[in-house]
Formats: sequence, C-alpha cells, structure tokens
Amino acid sequence: MRLLILGGTSFVGRAIADDALAHGHDLTLFTRGVTGADLFPDADRRHGDRGTGDYASLADGEWDAVIDVSAYYPRQIAQALAAVHGRFRRYVFISTVSVYDNDKPAAQPDEDSPLLTPVRDTEAVTGDTYGGLKVACEDDVLAALGDRATIVRPGIVAGPHDTTDRFTWWVRAASGGGDVTIPARPDQAVQVVDSRDLARLTVRLAEDDVAGIFNGVGPVDATTLQGLFAACATAAGTDARFVATDADDAHPLVVADPAEEAVFLRSGDRARAVGMPSTPLVQTATDVLAWDRSRGLPPLRVP
Repeated sequence: MRLLILGGTSFVGRAIADDALAHGHDLTLFTRGVTGADLFPDADRRHGDRGTGDYASLADGEWDAVIDVSAYYPRQIAQALAAVHGRFRRYVFISTVSVYDNDKPAAQPDEDSPLLTPVRDTEAVTGDTYGGLKVACEDDVLAALGDRATIVRPGIVAGPHDTTDRFTWWVRAASGGGDVTIPARPDQAVQVVDSRDLARLTVRLAEDDVAGIFNGVGPVDATTLQGLFAACATAAGTDARFVATDADDAHPLVVADPAEEAVFLRSGDRARAVGMPSTPLVQTATDVLAWDRSRGLPPLRVP
C-alpha cells in the first residue's frame, strides 16, 4: 500500500510512520526536513512547508491513502487537498477530542456528541481556538471528500518520543519512590492512549479503506489519576505514593474543575470495533520510562 503522511517525524506522526513501515507499506513523508531528518531512510522524503503553502514537492506521485497529522487550520486542508487532487483514494485526518463542546454534556460521550463552533477567523492556535479550528478542518475534509474521508480524534497521547512530556512527568515522578505531593484529586478521571495503539488504528483505517469518525482514546478500562500513578509506580518498581494537596499549581493531566473531566470520558468503542489495540497502562509506562532514561532524563517541558 502506498501511504503519504503529511508530517510523520514527531511523536504521533513518527508512531504512524513506524507502524506503516512495520506493516510493509511504501511510505512517502512530507515534512519541512527540520525534525527527525535522520529517521526512516527508506521512505520517500518530500520537503515543503505547510505554513507558507509550499507543496511543490508533491507535484508527482499517487497514493492509496493520505494521512494528515499536521493540519491545524482550514487553509492547510484546502492547500493539501489541492496539492494531491485526484491522486489518492482515502484521506485520514488526525483531529482531536478537543473538538467536543464539554459545556453540552451528552448522554453517550461518543463521536456523535455536540461539537464546538468552527473557528475560521484566525490561524492563531491557542487553548481557546484549537478545538474550533480542528472542527473547521474536519468540516472541510468531509465536505470535500464525503465517504473518502476518515476522521480520527485522539485524546491525550502517551508513549516514547512524546514531545509534550505530559505522561512522562507522571512516570518520572513515580520512578523516584516515596511520597509524591500532587495538587489534584486522586479520583479525577483520566484517559491516555498509547501512541502505538493510535498509530495502528490510523494505519488500519487506511488499509481497510474505512470511512467515518473514530475517537482514538484509551485504555479500555477507565482509570483515575490515582490509578495512573499506581501503574507508573508498578512500571518503575517503586513504592511511590500519591499524596493529594489542595494547592492550585498547574500539573499535566490535572483539571481544576470536575466539569472539565468530560475531556477524559470519551468512548473508544467505535475505534476498538475496527481494530484499535489497547496496550496496558503499565506497559506504556514501562516503555516511556525506558525511553526517558535512554535520552538522559532531560528537563521536562511541563511543571
């Protein structure tokens, strides 16, 4: 199968590229050539810049599927579709669970839950605009391609090569052992999906030419911050203990208002029904810890 990944060298895109190559697909990567330039030497590398609209390197080639990991606002969708027009079968767009309107609770928190209002009047990606911009991107992909479009909405992603360090913070905190004071409710709901499970879902949808919208969330069993921390301690082989505090310091995966937990309560049933695997949380933590140590435990990007 011939796959074109728009992105593909940083965390989620890298995991998707790894999965595609592991399953024997012919891979073309469209990137700026800045991140991971030494990765995937056997892939067809095309350099360009979505920020400036430079897609000249994609002037030739045909693909069974395009996997778009790196579009954040509608102009990037329009330009990408124009650049490869008529030369692909399926377009898989990586969106986000941030498209859901958490102020409108749904009886079933699945892919049919209410969405935010599309945002089209800015290309500034912020906490306030991110979800709405992705809604606009989804709308444009679906309007242009109909049943040739597939939308994947990941939740918080965890795994080796994580550029956010959100899950890595918890693994590293638990690996030190002893009491760890955390400004959070231990029973707060949390969801993290292993990057490799998300990658397998994405490539599987392209392989099977499946249309639709899928929440890329996990693991199968619901968990809490306490449960996540315990899994990290088990992975590290320590006696680390979660000690809650009322302090309001910002910490990754912690939400201040219980109403905000909706972002961690999305159903992944539809994705699992089409073949998304579910790596146990302890295994994800084990692999993240090994990767974190292999890179020398650098300063984290989060508090």
